[in-house]
Amino acid sequence: MAMMQISFFSASMKREVTFSALLPLDQPEKEREAGKPLKSLYLLHGYCGSHTDWISFSRIRELSDRYRIAVFMPSGENRFYLDDEESELKVGEYVGRELVEFTRRMFPISREREDTYIGGLSMGGYGALRNGLYYAETFGRIIALSSAIISYHVAGIKPGQHNGIAGYGYYRSVFGDLEQVMGSDKDPEELVRRLKTDGSNIPEIYMACGTEDFLLDVNARLHRFLMDEGVEHTYKETGGAHTWDFWNEKIGDALEWSVGEPVR
Repeated sequence: MAMMQISFFSASMKREVTFSALLPLDQPEKEREAGKPLKSLYLLHGYCGSHTDWISFSRIRELSDRYRIAVFMPSGENRFYLDDEESELKVGEYVGRELVEFTRRMFPISREREDTYIGGLSMGGYGALRNGLYYAETFGRIIALSSAIISYHVAGIKPGQHNGIAGYGYYRSVFGDLEQVMGSDKDPEELVRRLKTDGSNIPEIYMACGTEDFLLDVNARLHRFLMDEGVEHTYKETGGAHTWDFWNEKIGDALEWSVGEPVR
């Protein structure tokens, strides 16, 4: 197992960026001889977090080794992994296209859509849903844990309003015109509709949220939408709160769902 911290100049971010990486390079002999490339997971942190969160607080290193999957963990800048049209700070493009292209050039990972996954928790769960659907030609699977699908809640928020986490100014800077969020490319529902209209493949989706999580309502709402649209997906609603205990349990479950049985 190789654990790395890598910096490079990002054209999307217009500066040097840093991400963490886990590479289970000590492959079984039969895989080495076959030259089989690794599957990859682009794993996103939550609000106020960083690219070190998953390594610091979860069992992702163990799971990367167990399932023989490369894991790349960028920073989301508290921007919900979206592109900012005004500042041209393109976090969505960075995680959905540029980082994937960079890591494919640098590491022995598969270039196939079915071997390329995106996942995250809270803000990162939203980022995984949005970018997994927006870049559906790149990602074959989406893992969304306790997703902060606040596009539902910030739509139409007015100046002076504050929801206890952030206020109008912040959400306006991240999501743009808040009167236009729903129905835009920042709305997971709209992205699903566009893929269906175009006849494009929709990534397979795994969603999980704890019954004591303050984000349960928006996760359940997206689940109902996917059911109504006939989009196959896995949805787990079990005991738990917005905590690493829950995410540690569900990331293991999600990787088994994604990859299958661990490599022995």
